[in-house]
Amino acid sequence: MISPSPRGARGEERNPDRGIAAPRVAIAHDWLIGMRGGERCLEGFLELLPTATVHTLFHEPGTVSKRIESHSIQASVLSRFRAARRRHRMLLPLYPFAMEQFETRDADRLLSLSHCAAKAAPKRDGARHTCYCFTPARYLWDLADDYLDRAGWLQRLGGQAWFDELRAWDRSTAAGVDRFIAISHHVADRIARHYGREAEVIYPPVEVDRFQIAPESEVSDAYLIVSALVEYKGVDLAIRALAKDPSRRLKIIGAGPMAERWQTLARDSGAGQNIEWLGRVDDAQVAYEMARCRAFILPCDEDFGITPLEAMAAGRPVVALRKGGALETVVPHGTSSPATGVFFSEPDPQALLEAFDQLEEGLEGFDPRALRARAREFDRPIFLEKIRRVLREEGISVEGSRSEEKDSRAGQRADSRASQSVAMSRLLNTRL
Repeated sequence: MISPSPRGARGEERNPDRGIAAPRVAIAHDWLIGMRGGERCLEGFLELLPTATVHTLFHEPGTVSKRIESHSIQASVLSRFRAARRRHRMLLPLYPFAMEQFETRDADRLLSLSHCAAKAAPKRDGARHTCYCFTPARYLWDLADDYLDRAGWLQRLGGQAWFDELRAWDRSTAAGVDRFIAISHHVADRIARHYGREAEVIYPPVEVDRFQIAPESEVSDAYLIVSALVEYKGVDLAIRALAKDPSRRLKIIGAGPMAERWQTLARDSGAGQNIEWLGRVDDAQVAYEMARCRAFILPCDEDFGITPLEAMAAGRPVVALRKGGALETVVPHGTSSPATGVFFSEPDPQALLEAFDQLEEGLEGFDPRALRARAREFDRPIFLEKIRRVLREEGISVEGSRSEEKDSRAGQRADSRASQSVAMSRLLNTRL
């Protein structure tokens, strides 16, 4: 049975003019060791709460954006050791201890952005805790077997008993959350399954205006993956597909512990000459490559998946596994809405190749303007306005004015003007 979130009475809006102190706010985030979707969400929270301190397990200075680095960041004792920051996933047994040391008990309102342990940040009696949940900890639930297979001696020593204890700890920390917000309905279902709790849904932000549609003459025949190179991302599926059909090309942006193993797989399978490994690159190059790929590949079951929507913002279609968050963002042919991609049903190289064939046969049916319009539905201003609403409901004063939706509409008008210009140019070229 799913229990409703124990909301209780909302914190009242405190008025500084009456001499009443505003509630003290603390933010907990799992770790700051790279810019991924979770850090894009954190940027949004910090824009609305510029004086909040971020508490995190690990912080590698210089690996996240200036937007984040400009704020006060308090890292746990585990972050003092560089080797620990690099192998943070192997230290999962130490997370309960490290989280207990977080200095968040002075806060009246605790906000956690959590895919692992951040929701375990301690709070004092009477404080309220709102968790923006990326997923229940994959290491403890959906990917537990994979994690144990790769774990070191410390994890193997405890075996199943150790995992059961950590799962009990994870559930107990979920009980300390007053309000869950999930990044997708897919994740909301996981929260219900593992924690027995309801969660509202607010989709993560897509910075649509960071991307532009490239001229058709600049679009290449190469597919693109932008991903952390960790096992569950399934990048090896695309490598195995290219090994079966070396006529196709692929670019891979990203870094991670699986990089060397997957590069070896590409070389040994014969796919290596058709794959370009770009490594970790800046936002500008990501936007450039997105706009010029044949299509973007999402080969795994994602909690939500910002990168497919970024590809749509750049006017490029998506080839996605028919699971998880992609079902909430990618629109296939045959619906009342313009198509934004194609699905393949199983994580199998042949299924992916068949999806490539399907996409290439109908490539002209994907309208870059419609793809970008789909991404606009998840634009950053929309995310900010929804988070602003949540914060106000929790009695937290926020920065700025209610201009986010206005900004999004302005972006839509700019897209419309650009689309009209492109259409007129095409018409003139046809007549000439």
